[in-house]
Amino acid sequence: SGDLLTPVVFIDEIHRFNKSQQDALLNAVEKGKITLIGATTENPSFEVNSALLSRCQVYTLNSLDADAIQTLINKAIQSDKFLKERFIQIEEYDALIQFAAGDARKALNLIDLIASTFEPDIENIVTNAIVVKVAQQNIARYDKSGEQHYDLVSAFIKSIRGSDADATLYWMARMLKGGEDPVFIARRMLIAASEDIGNSNPNALLLAGECFRSVQAVGMPEARIILGQCAVYLATSPKSNSTYLAINRALELAEKTANLPVPLHLRNAPTKLMKQQGYGVDYLYPHNYPEHFVLQEYLPPELRGTKLYERALNKREVEAERLQQRRWQQEQQQQ
Repeated sequence: SGDLLTPVVFIDEIHRFNKSQQDALLNAVEKGKITLIGATTENPSFEVNSALLSRCQVYTLNSLDADAIQTLINKAIQSDKFLKERFIQIEEYDALIQFAAGDARKALNLIDLIASTFEPDIENIVTNAIVVKVAQQNIARYDKSGEQHYDLVSAFIKSIRGSDADATLYWMARMLKGGEDPVFIARRMLIAASEDIGNSNPNALLLAGECFRSVQAVGMPEARIILGQCAVYLATSPKSNSTYLAINRALELAEKTANLPVPLHLRNAPTKLMKQQGYGVDYLYPHNYPEHFVLQEYLPPELRGTKLYERALNKREVEAERLQQRRWQQEQQQQ
């Protein structure tokens, strides 16, 4: 009834609900029958249905900073019965903070693990060396299906695009230390070689292709050397996204003009009937002309003069455009 308080439904790890399960909550949320609180360690933009997400407010709980971790550990030592019996004195916090990585549970579990190695009723000093020894190694905070995966990949690609070889190597190393598949990294460099370098340095795509094949053949740990070489090459290459923009423009135009027929002179004419209908007639074969070039129209008449490719300001693309313009001018003068 209207006198009853709206029930609160708390769903931990809501990203584990599939689409149908999340959709089942929509009606109750929209009509105010429940107050939904969903907790997730993933990015809700990726893991929560957009319809449900639009009906909720998102609150980000950030990782704890160093001061907060230190305060948490001190409070635990002062209040927990087991820890109090160990008379723990923390001399150095750096390793504890590093291994906790902003996670309160990791910090508490780690100090509990360290305390379990101490004798009770005597003073025990915690140093960075002891923390490292107990923890053995810093487990990389990296989930290949989680938000950090996408964040590190994004930082890696943007460092290549920004021509920063040092940052490129750093973010790649972070992914490798976290257990990322080296083939995935090589695949991303293939894309970057074309999208962000393109025809300003076509060798970048060739090297990235060889890197991809070599990483598949060699595997880790040696694959890191190949990945590093390719990453530095891409980061230090001249940049251009002209062909990336051009194909996007072309796809957009193709979608809008899919009804336009292919001009007759550009059509294939494998049969006598097609030739009689004018297919291929008046086509000028470029190889029959000087420099293998001849002026003729290749677009539908409705799109004549359309410019999809705009060259970038780099040596190779500028030289290619100059050569093309010279050919056009020579042909126009001869006509």
